[in-house]
Amino acid sequence: MWGCCSRLGRATFLLTAKRTGVSARGGRGKCLLAGSHGRGSILRLESGAGRGPFWSPAHLKTEKPDMIVCRFCTAKDKVSYKELKELLQSKAILLVDVREKWEIEQYGKIPGSISIPLGEVVEALQMEPVHFKEIYNQDMPSKSDILVFSCMAGVRSIQALAAAKSLGFSRAQNYAGGFKEWAEYESSAGK
Repeated sequence: MWGCCSRLGRATFLLTAKRTGVSARGGRGKCLLAGSHGRGSILRLESGAGRGPFWSPAHLKTEKPDMIVCRFCTAKDKVSYKELKELLQSKAILLVDVREKWEIEQYGKIPGSISIPLGEVVEALQMEPVHFKEIYNQDMPSKSDILVFSCMAGVRSIQALAAAKSLGFSRAQNYAGGFKEWAEYESSAGK
Protein backbone atom coordinates (compact mmCIF):
# COMPACT_ATOMS: atom_id res chain seq x y z
CA MET A 1 0.00 0.00 0.00
CA TRP A 2 1.24 3.47 -0.77
CA GLY A 3 -0.16 6.93 -1.11
CA CYS A 4 0.90 10.27 -2.41
CA CYS A 5 -0.35 13.48 -0.89
CA SER A 6 0.02 16.76 -2.78
CA ARG A 7 -1.07 20.17 -1.50
CA LEU A 8 -2.10 22.74 -4.09
CA GLY A 9 -3.44 26.05 -2.87
CA ARG A 10 -6.38 25.17 -0.67
CA ALA A 11 -6.75 21.57 -1.84
CA THR A 12 -4.82 18.45 -1.02
CA PHE A 13 -4.89 15.41 -3.28
CA LEU A 14 -4.20 11.89 -2.09
CA LEU A 15 -3.41 9.16 -4.58
CA THR A 16 -4.01 5.71 -3.14
CA ALA A 17 -3.19 2.24 -4.31
CA LYS A 18 -5.57 -0.71 -4.48
CA ARG A 19 -7.74 -1.55 -1.48
CA THR A 20 -6.57 1.26 0.76
CA GLY A 21 -8.44 2.58 3.75
CA VAL A 22 -7.60 6.16 4.70
CA SER A 23 -8.69 8.28 7.60
CA ALA A 24 -7.54 11.78 8.35
CA ARG A 25 -8.24 14.37 11.00
CA GLY A 26 -7.51 18.00 10.50
CA GLY A 27 -7.99 21.30 12.23
CA ARG A 28 -11.39 22.41 13.50
CA GLY A 29 -12.57 18.81 13.85
CA LYS A 30 -12.61 18.07 10.12
CA CYS A 31 -12.41 14.38 9.28
CA LEU A 32 -12.03 12.25 6.19
CA LEU A 33 -12.79 8.59 5.84
CA ALA A 34 -12.17 7.11 2.41
CA GLY A 35 -11.48 3.81 0.83
CA SER A 36 -10.00 2.69 -2.43
CA HIS A 37 -11.16 -0.54 -4.01
CA GLY A 38 -9.97 -1.70 -7.41
CA ARG A 39 -7.26 0.10 -9.40
CA GLY A 40 -6.65 2.95 -6.97
CA SER A 41 -8.16 6.34 -6.37
CA ILE A 42 -7.32 9.97 -6.44
CA LEU A 43 -9.12 11.68 -3.60
CA ARG A 44 -9.46 15.40 -3.08
CA LEU A 45 -9.21 16.22 0.59
CA GLU A 46 -11.10 19.43 1.22
CA SER A 47 -9.39 22.07 3.28
CA GLY A 48 -10.58 25.13 5.10
CA ALA A 49 -9.02 28.51 5.56
CA GLY A 50 -5.33 28.81 6.24
CA ARG A 51 -3.13 25.75 6.00
CA GLY A 52 -6.04 23.34 5.71
CA PRO A 53 -6.67 20.19 7.66
CA PHE A 54 -4.86 17.53 5.69
CA TRP A 55 -1.56 19.08 4.66
CA SER A 56 0.80 16.81 6.56
CA PRO A 57 1.47 13.07 6.51
CA ALA A 58 1.02 13.14 10.28
CA HIS A 59 -2.67 13.77 9.72
CA LEU A 60 -3.15 10.63 7.60
CA LYS A 61 -3.69 7.18 9.04
CA THR A 62 -3.60 4.13 6.82
CA GLU A 63 -2.88 0.46 7.27
CA LYS A 64 0.84 1.25 6.88
CA PRO A 65 1.38 4.95 7.69
CA ASP A 66 5.13 4.64 7.08
CA MET A 67 4.33 4.05 3.40
CA ILE A 68 2.65 7.43 2.82
CA VAL A 69 4.77 9.66 0.61
CA CYS A 70 4.08 13.37 0.47
CA ARG A 71 5.11 15.51 -2.46
CA PHE A 72 4.58 19.20 -2.87
CA CYS A 73 4.45 20.83 -6.27
CA THR A 74 6.55 23.91 -6.76
CA ALA A 75 6.97 26.53 -9.48
CA LYS A 76 9.75 24.45 -11.08
CA ASP A 77 7.19 21.69 -11.64
CA LYS A 78 5.16 23.95 -13.95
CA VAL A 79 5.78 24.44 -17.66
CA SER A 80 4.42 27.43 -19.57
CA TYR A 81 3.07 27.31 -23.12
CA LYS A 82 6.31 28.81 -24.45
CA GLU A 83 8.49 26.35 -22.49
CA LEU A 84 6.37 23.42 -23.67
CA LYS A 85 6.71 24.52 -27.31
CA GLU A 86 10.50 24.68 -26.92
CA LEU A 87 10.67 21.28 -25.21
CA LEU A 88 8.51 19.69 -27.92
CA GLN A 89 10.70 21.17 -30.66
CA SER A 90 13.83 19.83 -28.97
CA LYS A 91 12.18 16.38 -28.65
CA ALA A 92 13.62 16.24 -25.14
CA ILE A 93 10.37 15.29 -23.38
CA LEU A 94 7.58 12.79 -23.23
CA LEU A 95 4.28 14.70 -23.16
CA VAL A 96 1.52 12.64 -21.54
CA ASP A 97 -2.11 13.68 -21.99
CA VAL A 98 -4.09 12.26 -19.06
CA ARG A 99 -7.56 13.05 -20.41
CA GLU A 100 -9.96 10.25 -21.30
CA LYS A 101 -9.76 8.89 -24.85
CA TRP A 102 -13.17 10.34 -25.78
CA GLU A 103 -12.00 13.84 -24.77
CA ILE A 104 -9.00 13.61 -27.05
CA GLU A 105 -11.18 12.37 -29.91
CA GLN A 106 -13.71 15.16 -29.35
CA TYR A 107 -11.40 18.12 -28.69
CA GLY A 108 -8.05 17.14 -30.18
CA LYS A 109 -4.58 16.81 -28.70
CA ILE A 110 -1.27 18.59 -28.45
CA PRO A 111 0.93 17.31 -31.29
CA GLY A 112 3.56 14.90 -30.00
CA SER A 113 1.62 13.87 -26.91
CA ILE A 114 0.68 10.33 -25.97
CA SER A 115 -2.56 9.39 -24.26
CA ILE A 116 -2.44 7.71 -20.86
CA PRO A 117 -5.71 8.39 -19.01
CA LEU A 118 -5.25 9.47 -15.40
CA GLY A 119 -6.58 6.18 -14.04
CA GLU A 120 -3.79 4.32 -15.88
CA VAL A 121 -0.82 6.57 -15.05
CA VAL A 122 0.44 4.73 -11.96
CA GLU A 123 0.17 1.34 -13.63
CA ALA A 124 1.74 2.59 -16.89
CA LEU A 125 4.75 4.13 -15.14
CA GLN A 126 5.46 0.80 -13.44
CA MET A 127 5.15 -1.40 -16.55
CA GLU A 128 7.92 -3.41 -18.08
CA PRO A 129 9.39 -1.36 -20.97
CA VAL A 130 8.30 -3.92 -23.57
CA HIS A 131 4.67 -3.76 -22.39
CA PHE A 132 4.72 0.05 -22.28
CA LYS A 133 5.98 0.11 -25.88
CA GLU A 134 3.28 -2.36 -27.00
CA ILE A 135 0.45 -0.39 -25.42
CA TYR A 136 1.53 3.22 -25.98
CA ASN A 137 3.75 2.85 -29.06
CA GLN A 138 6.44 4.83 -27.25
CA ASP A 139 9.60 3.93 -25.36
CA MET A 140 9.14 3.66 -21.62
CA PRO A 141 10.50 6.81 -19.96
CA SER A 142 13.33 6.43 -17.49
CA LYS A 143 13.11 8.06 -14.10
CA SER A 144 15.58 10.72 -15.24
CA ASP A 145 13.63 11.66 -18.40
CA ILE A 146 11.58 14.84 -18.60
CA LEU A 147 7.89 13.96 -18.44
CA VAL A 148 5.26 16.65 -18.86
CA PHE A 149 1.65 15.91 -18.00
CA SER A 150 -1.29 17.77 -19.52
CA CYS A 151 -5.07 17.50 -19.42
CA MET A 152 -7.85 19.93 -20.34
CA ALA A 153 -7.17 22.65 -17.77
CA GLY A 154 -4.50 21.44 -15.33
CA VAL A 155 -6.45 19.62 -12.61
CA ARG A 156 -5.87 15.99 -13.58
CA SER A 157 -2.35 16.64 -14.83
CA ILE A 158 -1.27 17.88 -11.40
CA GLN A 159 -2.57 14.62 -9.94
CA ALA A 160 -0.57 12.65 -12.52
CA LEU A 161 2.49 14.76 -11.65
CA ALA A 162 2.14 13.88 -7.97
CA ALA A 163 1.88 10.19 -8.86
CA ALA A 164 4.95 10.31 -11.12
CA LYS A 165 7.01 12.15 -8.49
CA SER A 166 6.05 9.56 -5.88
CA LEU A 167 7.28 6.83 -8.24
CA GLY A 168 10.68 8.53 -8.58
CA PHE A 169 10.26 10.49 -11.84
CA SER A 170 12.15 13.46 -10.45
CA ARG A 171 12.03 15.56 -13.63
CA ALA A 172 8.27 15.26 -14.12
CA GLN A 173 6.44 18.53 -14.75
CA ASN A 174 2.93 19.83 -15.31
CA TYR A 175 1.55 21.95 -18.16
CA ALA A 176 -1.07 23.70 -16.03
CA GLY A 177 -2.77 25.47 -18.94
CA GLY A 178 -3.67 22.14 -20.50
CA PHE A 179 -5.19 21.59 -23.91
CA LYS A 180 -7.57 24.52 -23.40
CA GLU A 181 -4.70 27.02 -23.14
CA TRP A 182 -2.75 25.27 -25.92
CA ALA A 183 -5.71 25.55 -28.31
CA GLU A 184 -6.20 29.24 -27.45
CA TYR A 185 -2.54 30.08 -28.13
CA GLU A 186 -2.47 28.02 -31.31
CA SER A 187 -5.66 29.58 -32.70
CA SER A 188 -4.43 33.13 -31.95
CA ALA A 189 -1.05 32.34 -33.57
CA GLY A 190 -2.85 31.19 -36.73
CA LYS A 191 -4.67 34.53 -37.16
